[in-house]
Amino acid sequence: MDTSSDEADDWFIDSLNTYKDLHVFQLEHPTKVIEWTGDKRICVAGYTGARSEILELLLPLKLYAGDNQGLCAERDFKVQHGGFSEEPVECLIHIPETRFVVTSGGSSPALQIWDIGGDDSDVIKRTGVINPKSTSAKCGKIASGLTENPTVLHGSYTSDVQLTELATGRVLYTVGNESSDLVSGLQFVNACVFLICTSNGALLMGDIRDPLTCHYPLKESMSGLHWCFGLRTSSSQSDPSLCTIARLSSSGHMVLSDLRDLQNPFCQTQLNVQHSSAKNEFLIVSWASVLDSCLSVSGFDGTVQVYNTRNWSTEAQTPQPVFSHRGHDMSYEAKCSGSRPVVTTHAWHPSRPNTLLSAATDGSVHVWDWVDKTTDT
Repeated sequence: MDTSSDEADDWFIDSLNTYKDLHVFQLEHPTKVIEWTGDKRICVAGYTGARSEILELLLPLKLYAGDNQGLCAERDFKVQHGGFSEEPVECLIHIPETRFVVTSGGSSPALQIWDIGGDDSDVIKRTGVINPKSTSAKCGKIASGLTENPTVLHGSYTSDVQLTELATGRVLYTVGNESSDLVSGLQFVNACVFLICTSNGALLMGDIRDPLTCHYPLKESMSGLHWCFGLRTSSSQSDPSLCTIARLSSSGHMVLSDLRDLQNPFCQTQLNVQHSSAKNEFLIVSWASVLDSCLSVSGFDGTVQVYNTRNWSTEAQTPQPVFSHRGHDMSYEAKCSGSRPVVTTHAWHPSRPNTLLSAATDGSVHVWDWVDKTTDT
């Protein structure tokens, strides 16, 4: 008896009641990046080959058809623009209010600038290169600046982090920190203030008007793990105290802090996830764009787990997800090959509360709108 087939069939039947929408797309090569370039468009890029494809995809129009879905036949993703990178793409960010993206990855420390095209062309073209101050660092993390002139904050190690102007390549700011800790994430709080998360879970808060940064390490009992982070900012971006930081470890430990006291987290909890023995390269925690207290995690297995943190406290014990997307795990490739895919990345829709996108090591890309069965209780 094929129990995996039965499990997939049961999941499919159950999905009719647990999803408002679920659309599936298959890439030729898997991606580690899903970046919004518009309300209905995303950018993805391969990370497994020497020559990696970069694509801008239009989401299925049926997702936006509302009550008239029966009149909309478009259920698939559509390729809008495409191009090729000579390096694997490990990190990709979109520059707001432009048609440019910036990528890093592969053996080169340089960042690549791409024009993802307009109505007059379907080709994504490389238009520039940013060379970081450290030529030995590889695969730097990137965050888009929030100033009027397009800039990017980037670096592989805390001592390498710098702010660069896209148009000129001019270095506008350099972190005055000699630490060689590996950067696992960068994000701006507002136009001047930014946060760095290191792979050992420490946070650094900086200001592009001051080279000095404030360092907030985790307790020694949490050392020896790989950490990533997600930042929820206030809508006005004017009050840093309203920001909340979630840090997630490779063992599933979650730490929540806010900018009023980064040294002392207001909540710590242990998620019920599989402990990955891999490189932890896919570990992600992400705050919902619209829902106030929801966050999601992936990178441990073939699922994306959604949690509501509203009732979490300092004594929170193994909270249960309000939703678990198992679509990648239940995919046809997983059943046939016997090899379970791992979710490589996921992202919340910027304006639709319960809509997420996720990608996995089998090349699958899903967009799904989940049903929150806890809202009526």
